[in-house]
Amino acid sequence: MTSDRDKLSQRILPVMTLARGHDLPPPPPLETADQRFQLKGNAVVTGALGGLGSVICRAMLQHGLDGLLMLDVRTDDSSSSLQDLRREFPSARIEVLAADVTDEVQVSQAMDFASENLGSVDMLVCLAGVVGVSHALEMTASQFRHVLDVNATGTFLCAQAAARKMVKQGRGGRIVLTASISGHRVNWPQPQVAYNASKAAVLSIKSCLAAELARYGIRVNSVSPGYMDTLLNEGPGLEVGRREWCARNPLGRMGLPAELATVIVMLLSEGASYVNGADIVVDGGGLVF
Repeated sequence: MTSDRDKLSQRILPVMTLARGHDLPPPPPLETADQRFQLKGNAVVTGALGGLGSVICRAMLQHGLDGLLMLDVRTDDSSSSLQDLRREFPSARIEVLAADVTDEVQVSQAMDFASENLGSVDMLVCLAGVVGVSHALEMTASQFRHVLDVNATGTFLCAQAAARKMVKQGRGGRIVLTASISGHRVNWPQPQVAYNASKAAVLSIKSCLAAELARYGIRVNSVSPGYMDTLLNEGPGLEVGRREWCARNPLGRMGLPAELATVIVMLLSEGASYVNGADIVVDGGGLVF
């Protein structure tokens, strides 16, 4: 009887297929600023109703997005935000849908919803995530798994489902994942091993997908935000952290959501047509120390 260990020597190694230059010729030159950073097509944004998400969605719409599906785990309080965006961008199709990014079925259904209601899935921005701040000696296995499941597995499932739509459509696509400076180094002063590990995983997912999906004309990149001045980083319990984060930053402050949105818009645009597998750090220079 052949054991599982013996079967290892009988494996057939899958091999990636890379694009050839004549398969994916360079896009036509972009003559104007509007063309360089215009967003044509439809996008899905996860974690879209959070502090970062709402700003990023609005920026994408300002750059000409045709349709937008805003995904979040809860959409109970979304009606006001949705109506505001629809009034501000009457020519765009804007929808909101509740979905758990860790649930493969819900993610697949969300991409189906986008295809049916918007017409296509051309862009994906993965913003959904959770923070896990706990001393390593006190963290439970379930806490660790939850952070990895949402931040890493959830990111992969969404990228996979969106990429399947893009491949089927045959027009390429753009995917932007949200990593973090936490994926590049250990944070100070808060202990957050699970979060840091999950964001390091996102960086690897970005690189792997960039290699595998390029043959289909799909570009995959990531952003690594530093400390952003959002509700997530507010409150009296975080005053010590905010002082430390600013003191250790060359610019001496936290970032604004709009400063991250600008980079994401660039990565989604045709102006970044030769940017693939990159991670752009948006942290005010904090990683230089």
